[in-house]
Amino acid sequence: MKVGVLGTGEVGKALADGMLLLGHAVMLAGRSADNPAAAAWVKEAGPLASHGSFADAARYGEMLVLATQGTVAEAALTMAGPGNFAGKVLIDVSNAIEGSPPALAIVGRDSLGERVQRLLPEANVVKAFNTANHQLFVHPKLSARPDMFIAGNDDGAKAEVGKICEAWGWGVVDPGGIESARYCEAIAMARIINAFRNNAWSVAFKLVS
Repeated sequence: MKVGVLGTGEVGKALADGMLLLGHAVMLAGRSADNPAAAAWVKEAGPLASHGSFADAARYGEMLVLATQGTVAEAALTMAGPGNFAGKVLIDVSNAIEGSPPALAIVGRDSLGERVQRLLPEANVVKAFNTANHQLFVHPKLSARPDMFIAGNDDGAKAEVGKICEAWGWGVVDPGGIESARYCEAIAMARIINAFRNNAWSVAFKLVS
């Protein structure tokens, strides 16, 4: 499968590396096709890796990943061309965080995940991987198998993302449609505040009974 990853920071590169481990071809994308971080990643990543602009990756990918900073996510998707996402699964990893101390920029009866779905009505948006630090995305080394919360309107899309989660060592918790992204983003904020307060970055959530 071809995967397009929008975002050249540590989150984007961690997800791109994980997709390569699963045998997928990956295009890592920034605002411009000559993004130096993406070009440097390609040199290290091997023959299945390439880089381009947001629009290049959106056209290229059969599955897409939104891994930009949350406050610029909608602008990045507009640059990529909303029509390029039609019929595709888009994993939304971003959290819209602002200020110091950090806080969610979108609260109440809305979320970044919902805004992404409204911007891309023909895409199958799945909120996932936003509740953990990027260093834990692939084969997390923790005391127990952690759970990944995924939210989206399309059951088939969630099943695809769930398989990726499980391949990388995660259990899967499905709280419902894309409106549940608001709760996933709140969970992420709780983790981030705890990380800053207690210097605890290598932690993840697990439901127990």
